[in-house]
Amino acid sequence: MRTIDDRIVHELNTTIPTASFVGKIDASQTCKELYQSLMDAHTSRERIIKNCIAQTSSVVKTLREEREKAQDDVALLKQLRKEQTKLKLMQSELNVEEVVNDRSWKVFNERCRIHYKPPKSQ
Repeated sequence: MRTIDDRIVHELNTTIPTASFVGKIDASQTCKELYQSLMDAHTSRERIIKNCIAQTSSVVKTLREEREKAQDDVALLKQLRKEQTKLKLMQSELNVEEVVNDRSWKVFNERCRIHYKPPKSQ
């Protein structure tokens, strides 16, 4: 799901012209399309990660309630620990996502700032 972020430098290098090729490619349109692709990818990934966090949080809550009723159940405790670990990993994935997004926007802004001005929402 991070392909666009992983390849942003290559994408910009191959689609944004250098000074000698300026007339042959519409850089503003290319930057606009890349901007929209980045926005869509970032929004989609964030929504998916948050959805996973919400689902896992719900499972953890349910397991905690069950654990209070049956404190001697070792299998239930193992399952609860497993889900808590999964929840922590997903929450840390949001931090990773922020770093990846920041890097992509930095590269995008460096190369596209003279060709395309994104809306103020970013």
